[in-house]
Amino acid sequence: MEFRLEENVRARQTLVDVDRWMERYQQADPEAPAALISSLSPGLLRFFRSQVASREQADDLLQETWMRIHRVRHTYRPGEPVLPWIYAIARRVRIDGYRRTRRITAHEVTMATLPEPPAEEQRDMLPSFDTLVGALPDAQREVLTMLKVGGLSLQEVACATSSSVGAVKQKAHRAYERLRQLLQAGAAEDRREGAQ
Repeated sequence: MEFRLEENVRARQTLVDVDRWMERYQQADPEAPAALISSLSPGLLRFFRSQVASREQADDLLQETWMRIHRVRHTYRPGEPVLPWIYAIARRVRIDGYRRTRRITAHEVTMATLPEPPAEEQRDMLPSFDTLVGALPDAQREVLTMLKVGGLSLQEVACATSSSVGAVKQKAHRAYERLRQLLQAGAAEDRREGAQ
């Protein structure tokens, strides 16, 4: 119990540090961008990785997010939590990236199908997080990723997604229910295959 309390206090202290770094970034402190990028990029990359198909796309979205943060850093209000502000920007970058990809693929023509790699037998293992989360609708996946991967609070996710706390709770609940169904269906399938 004490370990969890210390971990929670340490996490909140880190968030306070991030808020301070953002204020210093606005004041043109040359060390601030590196500190922000090193502390927030892993979470943002996980956020994008859970939303897009490839690592390259996630890296591109992360880079675009930091460029956009740099351009609009003057709009951050000191004293406000920085994570909802940053995740709101990241969410808009993801949406813009999706729209850009859709425009490009609408004009591309498929020439031939590529051979698929051989499927590996992995019946004993659970599906990966990306596979499970990939089965969720976009809104539920986004909320779940911000809550569980990004570590944001319900209020921060609501602010970042421009929705109410109740709507965030509803999306999270539906995501948990869907994940539970997927895991139970996979377990039932494994039991059927084992009985044969």
